[in-house]
Amino acid sequence: MPTDGVNKKRRRFLVATTSVVGAVGAGFAAVPFIQSWTPSAKAQAVGAPVVVDLSDLEIGQLLKVQWRGQAIGVLRRTPETLALLPEINQFLKDPESLQSDQPPFAQNEARALKDEFLVVNMHCTHLGCVPQFLPEVGPQPFEEHWNGGFFCPCHKSKFDMSGRVYKSVPAPTNLRIPPYSFIDGSTLIIGVNPEGVV
Repeated sequence: MPTDGVNKKRRRFLVATTSVVGAVGAGFAAVPFIQSWTPSAKAQAVGAPVVVDLSDLEIGQLLKVQWRGQAIGVLRRTPETLALLPEINQFLKDPESLQSDQPPFAQNEARALKDEFLVVNMHCTHLGCVPQFLPEVGPQPFEEHWNGGFFCPCHKSKFDMSGRVYKSVPAPTNLRIPPYSFIDGSTLIIGVNPEGVV
């Protein structure tokens, strides 16, 4: 009889201990599981607008930033670069950007809110590679009529200094223009259209 009493006490102790350890373990397992339901700060920030200071961006320079996991290029163009844009319209697939993805304010030759600044999604519209920025004007091995622009080495798609696509390349449309606006003369906000533009 005394042995049974000891065994019962021991059994209760083991059951209680196991229950406590199990409950603690379940709590530890549940915390990360429950936390996984709420988006991380990084995930929340991915869709947030990005503010870019342009005060140090030199003429002819391309600045790359990240917005929604995409590389966005901000190019400060010269008046000479802008003057060359109409010269190659005949070699472009969509020179007026009628079939391309951009906010209404960018459906023009410069594809920009302010002609000086091109704000463009750097991913090729063919398979998403990031084209090289080649601002030099003059014949290239891949294009005789080159006035500067973007060349995708993956599948040889070509885009001019407004991100407009050349004819006879795999890319179907011009490079995309994201929504953006200016807070002031030297501060750009990517992800927000100007007031009154949807």
